[in-house]
Amino acid sequence: MFDSNITIMVIAIACILVSMTLHEAMHAYSSYWLGDDTAKLQGRLSLNPLKHIDPILTIAIPALLALSGGPIFGAARPVPFNPFRVKFEEFGAALVGIAGPLTNLVLALAGAGILRLFIGDMSQTVINVFVIFIQVNIGFFVFNMIPFPPLDGSRVFYAVAPEPVQNVMRTIESFGLMGLFLFLFVALPVISPVLSSIMRSITNYLLL
Repeated sequence: MFDSNITIMVIAIACILVSMTLHEAMHAYSSYWLGDDTAKLQGRLSLNPLKHIDPILTIAIPALLALSGGPIFGAARPVPFNPFRVKFEEFGAALVGIAGPLTNLVLALAGAGILRLFIGDMSQTVINVFVIFIQVNIGFFVFNMIPFPPLDGSRVFYAVAPEPVQNVMRTIESFGLMGLFLFLFVALPVISPVLSSIMRSITNYLLL
């Protein structure tokens, strides 16, 4: 492992910026391809990290988790889109929602594939960079699939949920990131062991 916590934090932040930028950009492009130009009008059809990051959810929390040795997860500023303007109605909105987490899963698979193919030619430092990159993307995939607004999993759940549940989710979503912060404050101590177990299982499967 790395001798310097600063080195770990710098590498983790770099991996986070790349992974979360692609995550959010795929949300934006998916909504645009499905007929809604809201993200485009707000400048979110971009690979510029500054267009997507949230200082706390994207940088601070994942970096602190990396330093503490815990599971690395986080989120970015939600990409705005109008679910009533995309094709396929609720299922179109679900496609927009799942595009980001699936991007992270693909990045984790790609990183693991490269690591498996070339590990014999890599230094320990490069191996550790790939491991962090894989862990970051698995963390973003698992965390963002939680079906709580405004996380991406809520869009997938919304497409199959009954109307009363959808109404509750709309109410929660109206609070925006404040509702998410409250959810994390209350629920994270309870769900963190579950998230950690899922992330470790996926990571071990890919790496071992």
